[in-house]
Amino acid sequence: MSSFETADTEEIATCLSITVYHPSQEEKQVFRALSFCQRQQLRADDLVKFGRDCNVCHFNFVDGRVSRIQFALQFFRHFNSSEFGFEIKNMSKKVKLTVDNVELAYLNKVDLPETCMVLFGEYQILMQKQGGESEDYFDIRFELAEKSLLQEKRLLKKPILDYGMIQNDSPIEIDENE
Repeated sequence: MSSFETADTEEIATCLSITVYHPSQEEKQVFRALSFCQRQQLRADDLVKFGRDCNVCHFNFVDGRVSRIQFALQFFRHFNSSEFGFEIKNMSKKVKLTVDNVELAYLNKVDLPETCMVLFGEYQILMQKQGGESEDYFDIRFELAEKSLLQEKRLLKKPILDYGMIQNDSPIEIDENE
C-alpha cells in the first residue's frame, strides 16, 4: 500500500473571511497587527478575542479607543446538524457592538449570519462564513477594505420603490368593522 492510500483524508475547514475598514487606517495604522490575505488556523474550542490587549486577544486593533477585549467569537456546531457556525459576544462595557442592525450591550451575544456587518466606534467589519466539515479547527482570513463597507453595502441594497407610491411610516387606524 502506498502512503497516499493510507493517509488521513484532508478535511476542509470552515473559514470566516473578515474584511476590516476604519476611516483613519492610513494615518493611524490600526490594523497593523493583523496578517492579511492568509488563512490562520484556530482550534475549534478557542474563544477568539479581538481587542487592544495583545496579551489576551488573538487579534489586535492598535487603537486606544478600542476596549482591551472588544468582542469574542466562538465556533460551534448547530444542534442536530452537521453545519458549523459562529456566535459573537460583546466584551466591552463601554462600547455597544452592532451586528446587522442588532445592538449588543456588554455580554450580549448572537449567532453570526452567513454574511453580516459588525460595527463599533468607527470600525466596520464584514464577516462572511464559508462552510467546511472539520470539527477540530477553523480558519480566519483578514482582508483590508480601501473604501467604507457601509457605503458599498448601501449602494448594493438601495430600496426600489414603485413609481407613484408614497411610503407612510406612521400607523394607520382601521375600524374593526371594515
